Amino acid sequence: MFKYLKNDIPASIVVFFVALPLCLGIALASDAPPLSGLIAGIIGGIFVGTLSGSRIGVSGPAAGLAAIVAVAIAKLGSFELFLSAVVLAGVIQIIFGFLKMGVIGYYFPNSVIKGMLTGIGIIIILKQIPHFFGYDLEAEGADSFFWGISGENTFSAIAHVIDNITLGSLIIGILGLLLILLWDTILAKKHSFFKIIQGSLVAVFIGTILQILFSKTKDLAIEGKHLVEIPVLKSISEIDTILRFPDFSNIFTSDVIIIAFTLAFVASIETILSVEATDKLDPEKSITPPNRELFAQGFGNILSGLIGGLPITQVIVRSSANVQSNAKSKFSAIFHGVLLLLAVLVIPSLLNHIPKSVLASVLIIVGFKLAKPTLFKKMYNLGWTQFVPFIVTILVIVLKDLLWGIGAGLIVGVIVILVKSYQNSLFLNIKDSDNKNVVEMTFAEEITFLNKASIQKELFSLPDNCRLELDITKTTYLDYDIVEILEDFVVQARNKNIFIHLKSERGIVDNPKSFIEFFKLKKKSH
Repeated sequence: MFKYLKNDIPASIVVFFVALPLCLGIALASDAPPLSGLIAGIIGGIFVGTLSGSRIGVSGPAAGLAAIVAVAIAKLGSFELFLSAVVLAGVIQIIFGFLKMGVIGYYFPNSVIKGMLTGIGIIIILKQIPHFFGYDLEAEGADSFFWGISGENTFSAIAHVIDNITLGSLIIGILGLLLILLWDTILAKKHSFFKIIQGSLVAVFIGTILQILFSKTKDLAIEGKHLVEIPVLKSISEIDTILRFPDFSNIFTSDVIIIAFTLAFVASIETILSVEATDKLDPEKSITPPNRELFAQGFGNILSGLIGGLPITQVIVRSSANVQSNAKSKFSAIFHGVLLLLAVLVIPSLLNHIPKSVLASVLIIVGFKLAKPTLFKKMYNLGWTQFVPFIVTILVIVLKDLLWGIGAGLIVGVIVILVKSYQNSLFLNIKDSDNKNVVEMTFAEEITFLNKASIQKELFSLPDNCRLELDITKTTYLDYDIVEILEDFVVQARNKNIFIHLKSERGIVDNPKSFIEFFKLKKKSH
């Protein structure tokens, strides 16, 4: 793990700068204490990062849970009681791991996973545009929601940018964006030094220096709300006074149990999908054990809840920033957690000079790499069965939120499967032979109840006095529902004078009187 320090340390610093405002913003969007978001980030980095089997995944508080957390805190009426639900959710996730429920991630189509990544990339860009221009009404943590807690939506916030530009923030944002592009596309190809030190890290450093210089001028000065805001402790000993601890007195009430199961289920789904997506981004295509990840997240949530932190999941924004910063091992995720801890304990005042606009420039680059235009062309060329779920997932993520987008994409994916199953149940060829209609019908390899409509339609629309050549040689599974349709058709065939020529791996049968016995023999042969 330590042999890649030259890659992992710069990557961890970039992820730290991405995670820092998100941890605070997600806490704000969740109506929770600011420190709770940082605690979740620290636990997600150090503790979950150590236990996880993911090479480059990063865990922490998730924007996708913010609305659930806010409602849960309001319903329970106590943040301390909510923390007990977080601890219980962690226990439930460990049980999920024992039950090997991590395999659920394998049942999500690739088109939905790619749509999720692309949708998140677009959301990142759209949500960071206001921060880039110095319009910081909306918290960073609202990144996965179309409607923000301020009443602004994604597009109205962009529309209001023109009237709310902070000149100093805009200058720093533009310089940061240009510097990262120059660093990644030109300088990194010129010398190995520019590969060791990340352009985004340099952009944050220069942006912070410029902000300090701008503070001495009236026109370019950047106010506190446009800067990173970390709670400042007067001394390390004060941390005991600001930590919040769970109230277990009502942990087994129905409200707490329902909230705990909701948190565990949603956090597990989000984690599994992030694991799947992160593995696809990984240049080395590592495979993360999903059940081990549920264990790691479960233990992480137990610890986070015990010391006042928000629920934790693996998160794709920080994970993708980690990948694109050339991280090579889990040390990057762990060390970013260490940096978050040091930020809270040692240098909060210094970090509070970082302008949000330079962090926005870092995230805009991350978003673009996730939502490259070439991917749209590639998915379109794969055909409508891939493109439609892909686009639906993106649109719903952008216009609603992450979980709705994944759900909509999955539903469309299932509909696509049903349509293709309907279309591919049989091959049909009609030809004339000696002035007599001959219909050649070949069944697919597997015929289920999903194929009932198409088969019944073709069989019962055959004309009188024709010849049906039915080939089930390649059919390895024939649902009993289809056998019943064939039984009914035998009766109709006699009435319509249709001659049936049945071909199977067992030979040829002319005008079979029944398919039931034949079906039983076929099941035995397989």
